[in-house]
This record gives sequence, structure tokens and C-alpha cells, in this order.
Amino acid sequence: MGVLGRLLTAMVTPFDETGGVDYGQAKRLAVSLLASGSDGLVVAGTTGESPTLTREEKLALFSEVRSAVGDKGAIIAGTGSNSTRESVELTREAEKTGVDGVLLVVPYYNKPTQEGLYQHFRAIAEATRLPCILYNVPSRTITNLAPETVVRLAEVPNIVGVKEASGNLEQTAHIIQGTPRDFRVWSGNDSDTFHIMSLGGYGVISVASHLVGFEIKQMIERCVAGQTSAAAAVHAALLPLVNALFVLSNPIPVKYALNHMGLNVGKPRLPLTEPDEKSADLIRKTLARYKIDLRVPQA
Repeated sequence: MGVLGRLLTAMVTPFDETGGVDYGQAKRLAVSLLASGSDGLVVAGTTGESPTLTREEKLALFSEVRSAVGDKGAIIAGTGSNSTRESVELTREAEKTGVDGVLLVVPYYNKPTQEGLYQHFRAIAEATRLPCILYNVPSRTITNLAPETVVRLAEVPNIVGVKEASGNLEQTAHIIQGTPRDFRVWSGNDSDTFHIMSLGGYGVISVASHLVGFEIKQMIERCVAGQTSAAAAVHAALLPLVNALFVLSNPIPVKYALNHMGLNVGKPRLPLTEPDEKSADLIRKTLARYKIDLRVPQA
């Protein structure tokens, strides 16, 4: 299995004025993020508005972003859904596009049991040679992927880690302690990264890295080096920005922030809408307090 990296950005999906996927801008953004501290990208995840992307759009995004970045960083394809069969099929098709791994979200709405979750993820993993990252985000899926189930799934050879976004640090600690040393735990919330790294986690699948990737990378490197106080200082300094980026449902704020900076990624697709003026004002004022380090190549 290849190295997927400690700092992965959950990339937004740019849309054009008609609401179609802007593949050219997606490629430009992908290159920019890898030049700004990210080790890799998650494409068509929650931040990429996966619920409103068609199968064809997802596969085109995987292929286009892969071609744009070459071997400069890992590409993780969001191929999980609440249908095991459809997840298997999309994962197999994604593998053909040359991605480096897949992100598999806990099935939403149908509320499976823990045994159902185990069989779901195992079935997808056994259908591909790609590394698989589990994605636990109960605030969106309702169902929590229990640490005991993660420990069982870690025995599947190509299930290599979990994006843990439950916000439950006790649960995260159980996962880190109960899985093999090479099983990776990425924070799924920017606000939890420092704490999860302190528990022995591996990194973060980040939203804020669209804007401050180098600072997040610095925090991670300081955690790895055991420079806890220095890492905590970066974490504390970034918290107001992180909070502003989640004042409304992700990715509404981060798309607004990128558009405000002049990197046009378009409006969110319905049912998501642009931020109300109060929220937009908060985002603008918060951005003004930070040095945004996204390196955008000249057109």
C-alpha cells in the first residue's frame, strides 16, 4: 500500500454558472492544494457535495484530478454510500481511474446494525485492491461506527484506516489502542486534530486546509516531533477560523471563503444554499484576521 499522507484535504467540487461541474477549476484547485501543504486530496467526499454528484460526474472528477496532479499527491475517491452494491460498483470503476484509495462513509438513513456495517465495509474492501479508509460521521449518518467494529474491520488487509469525525475522543482512543500500529486514524474534524494527534492519531482529513494548509501541516509536524506546546499554540490560533468554516453546514462556508478570495468555485448545489448575510459577514471578518496560504497557479 502506498503512503496516503498525514494531511489530506477534503476538496470542494467547483461548479460553473449553470451548476455543472467545472472540471478545469477542479484541476486548478487540486494542484493549488498540493502546493499549499496537502499530501493528498479526498475527491467527491462530503465537502465535495457527493450527495448531489452523479456517478458519471464522480468518475470524471477522479480521472481529471488524477491527470492534473500526476504523482504529486494521493487521490482518495469518495465511493461509499448507503447501498453496498452501488458502493462496490463505484469503487471498482474508481480503481480504473488511477486513484490511490477510497473513502467509505458509514451508510446513512437506513441505520444498519454494527454487524451490517462490518459486512458492508468488508464487501467493498474485498471488491478492490485499493486501500480503504472508513469514514465515521454520525452527525450526518445518524449511525455511529463503534470502535469494536473498527477493530474488527482493521483485520481486513486493505482497510488501512478511519476518518473519525464522531467528536468522541474516548472512542477515538479505543480505536487507536485496539488496532495495529500501521492502522491510521485521521481526524475528521479540524477542531479535533490536535487532540487526536496527541492520542496517537495519524493526521487529518481537513476542510480548513483549503485556506491554511501550511499551518495545519506545521501543527501536525510539531505533534509528530513531540513539540506539544508549539502544536497547541497553532491549534489555538486556528480555532476561530475553523469555527467560522463550520458556522453553517459544510461546505457552504468554505466555498464562500474561496469565492471571496477570488478563487471561483461556484455556488453549492441545492439543497445547499449560499450563506445568509450574518454568516457571510462572520466568515469575511474571520478571513481578514488570517494569512491565507493557498498557492494558486497563474491561469
